[in-house]
Amino acid sequence: MKRTGILFFPAFDWSLGDSHPEREERLLYTQEQLFEEGILDLPQIKQFSPRVATRHEVLRTQALFPNSEAHTSTLDAHLIAAGSAILLGEARVRGDIANGFVLARPPGHHSGATVWGNRGFCTLNNEAILVNHLRAQFGIQKIAIVDTDVHHGDGTQDIFYHDPNVLFISLHQDGRTLYPGTGFVNEKGGPNAWNQTLNIPLPPGTGDEGYHYVLENWVLPQLQAFAPDLIINSAGQDNHFTDPLASMNLTAGGYGRITELLQPDLAVLEGGYSIEGALPYVNLAILLALAGEDYHHVREPQKLDHPVLTLASLKPYLQELKKQHQTFKPNFTIQNKEFFPQGNWIYIPHNVYYDTEGFQETRHDYIRQCSHCAGTIYIESRRSSSPQSILVRIPFQACPECEQAGYDLWDHLLHHSEHTSSGLLQNQLHDKLFVWERKEGLTQL
Repeated sequence: MKRTGILFFPAFDWSLGDSHPEREERLLYTQEQLFEEGILDLPQIKQFSPRVATRHEVLRTQALFPNSEAHTSTLDAHLIAAGSAILLGEARVRGDIANGFVLARPPGHHSGATVWGNRGFCTLNNEAILVNHLRAQFGIQKIAIVDTDVHHGDGTQDIFYHDPNVLFISLHQDGRTLYPGTGFVNEKGGPNAWNQTLNIPLPPGTGDEGYHYVLENWVLPQLQAFAPDLIINSAGQDNHFTDPLASMNLTAGGYGRITELLQPDLAVLEGGYSIEGALPYVNLAILLALAGEDYHHVREPQKLDHPVLTLASLKPYLQELKKQHQTFKPNFTIQNKEFFPQGNWIYIPHNVYYDTEGFQETRHDYIRQCSHCAGTIYIESRRSSSPQSILVRIPFQACPECEQAGYDLWDHLLHHSEHTSSGLLQNQLHDKLFVWERKEGLTQL
């Protein structure tokens, strides 16, 4: 029997405010709906209990600056959300389930490679932590992440932008009309992973027909060509026509069809803030589609009364978008610092605004150009006028030259740290982590 795993974590003790869209009621109404419908009594549904992600599991993927301990008091719920994604992912890889749905909060897809706080309701990136855990512990080679949240998954893109073995696809409302203002077709990946990022910004008003057309004619061919070992769906549900934060027109049944088309190995909850009018019905449709049950009779109580963008008007826009994507060519800047190891280092400036807490992160990203692997990454990051923190990443399947380059950069940091408050070396090749902090010194995790 095809088993579908489900895991609930409402995070009762984490909220951004009693009236904030991101609060525990987001999942409580869904739980009640599934109980009422008897879905959890289906023989193919298997429930799981949450677990807590470890510090190592987080730092393998994300640097918590200025130091990981500074985030401890605010991370409990985030660690459980990330750990829950890992737990259900492990069940899928071991064959305990055929697919699964992680219904956990807080969300995570706006959280990037470096973390100074919460932005877009996100502090830890649940899907990214899951993906790198499966690669490190189970040797999974190629994974695709399809983000169907209405907001661009800029944090997930940031983490995997230079990784040729992770295909990241994001369908979202056009960033010119919605937070975080990114996710355009020219964002196609770094120098060693060009074309491994696909952004499809859709105009406000796009509904079921438009989304399904894009999936069938653009997303699915990309997935087929990439041939991933696993597909992860960042299942944001704020494209629903009742969502208060966006302007799209998906229905619960439309979400069921998206799930049916993608056939994800795992769906991980992201956004969705129509707590009573959408989430219980959208989650029900997604779960039914995963379990191979009929979702077509799922109906939300409110009727769609917004004008929906017709497919006839959407097609010319998509054709032009596809043309722009195909014709856009890489134009990277080489900038080598005096202490950089041999090779060409691509410089990409990267500024991040933390809207939840109201501050700016300034980043200077350098990637070693390499024809054999994802390339070593060196990132200088600071919050406002604070001292910089540094991330050095040796990637999965790193070639010997890039691995040595990473250790050379780390050695330079340890011997020239007068302007640096902390640093993290992620050796993803051997799953080793080294943390340096001015007060605590050097620690291996």
